[in-house]
Amino acid sequence: MTHRISRRSMLKAAGAATGAVAIGTGVAASPATAARTSFAHPGMLHTQADLERMAAKVKAGAAPYTAGFARLTTNRHSQTAWVPNPLRTSIRGGSGVQNYGALYHDVHAAYQNALRWRITGDTAHADTARDICNAWSGTLKSVGGGSEVVLMAGIQGYQFANVGELMRGYPGFDLARFQDMLVNQFYPTNRDFIYRKTNCIGHYWANWDLCSMASIMAIGILCDDRDKFTEAVDYFHHGAGNGALDKAIPHVYGNDLAQWQESGRDQGHSLLGIGLMGTLCEMAWNQGVDLYGAEDSKFRKACEYVARYNLGHTVPYTTYTWTNGVHCVKTEETAISEGGRGGERPVWARVYNHYANRRGMAMPNTGEMVARGGPEGGGGDYGPNSGGFDELGFGTLAYTRDKATAAEAAASPSPAKSAAARSGTSGTSGSSRPSAVQSSGDVSARGGKSDTDLAATGASDLTLWTAATGVTAVAGGLLLLRRRGQARRHAE
Repeated sequence: MTHRISRRSMLKAAGAATGAVAIGTGVAASPATAARTSFAHPGMLHTQADLERMAAKVKAGAAPYTAGFARLTTNRHSQTAWVPNPLRTSIRGGSGVQNYGALYHDVHAAYQNALRWRITGDTAHADTARDICNAWSGTLKSVGGGSEVVLMAGIQGYQFANVGELMRGYPGFDLARFQDMLVNQFYPTNRDFIYRKTNCIGHYWANWDLCSMASIMAIGILCDDRDKFTEAVDYFHHGAGNGALDKAIPHVYGNDLAQWQESGRDQGHSLLGIGLMGTLCEMAWNQGVDLYGAEDSKFRKACEYVARYNLGHTVPYTTYTWTNGVHCVKTEETAISEGGRGGERPVWARVYNHYANRRGMAMPNTGEMVARGGPEGGGGDYGPNSGGFDELGFGTLAYTRDKATAAEAAASPSPAKSAAARSGTSGTSGSSRPSAVQSSGDVSARGGKSDTDLAATGASDLTLWTAATGVTAVAGGLLLLRRRGQARRHAE
């Protein structure tokens, strides 16, 4: 099934100016009311107030913004000479040519140029970002490959949508065609995965769900599609897979620590999860929904847990049990993994500045990670493989904010949910199917490659998959099945 929406419906609110969420320096930055029927634009990872703060701080030469801006301007992806390389079919995983690097390089070049334009006003950067977006929306006809197409559709889906949000209204940017591309090529894969029927619903790592949820939310905001936005929020609270809050963070230890679902797998993927859940929470916050504060700010405790362990300290660990593979084999991780321990990814500034500076909450371990990592870079600064492009980055520049006063922090709202989330139902974006599982095809996704490719899953050992709905199949949709002789989590 192809999920198409008309350009008229997508653009019905795009031309109207909407109020930006007030997130100024030194203000607690309460999100807008969750009852709002239209979306704030720009309103994903960056609001208008955020962009104005960045521009003013950089112009004033204020630290640490200038150091963060230097990371942006020295990145080769942020240069106006960048030439896009759009593909008709982008492939990740499976037996086909792995050409998806062209997509993630271009997405990051578009984002970095768009951000430079928003901060400096230099339209040469806007032109570069616009041309990259238009080249892809005018060329891409399908995404495909093996099971890892889910990661490409999720990670590059939310990232590209954020670029489109920054470029909204810029002369020559074909917003309608860009929306069509995301809705018709990325969203079906996102949705088919989170409502999948294959394997056990708990088989897949949290980051697979989280990137899909982030893409759905971002596409919903870009297209002024409330159903998609609500779908992602509801899954965060009630989803069957490991991206839902209670499953991504299965154990809480006191007031300050909570175990992350992938902690027994390796630390690189745990950091990836912090980045993805932080992305989801920030986008929701900027549209008036507080996922950061859900369940007594449970995500804060997970950030502290992952940060503390990666700083070299001990943390409690409870044996993690899940149902693995097609036959739901009970599998356990009995100890936290040291794999990738102490690695750096640009995921900390966003969560630290929300909890410590917006909310006035203690974040000692996360704060130490922020200090240790220095000014955060972006795509291309953390290795040449796809893992180095999993996060848009530049958090020091984008998310640093003055600490709120006690009164401002106290005025921050309590967690808000959509009506569907409160009632325990799941958003369907127009589908009447139940929310439990809604896909066909086999997506085996437990396991990983090296820490240099954080979202990778060891596709050579996986059941290859092409979604039966919403994804143009490679080689006519042939499913290639490889059996494994073991249910070892890090290799499947």
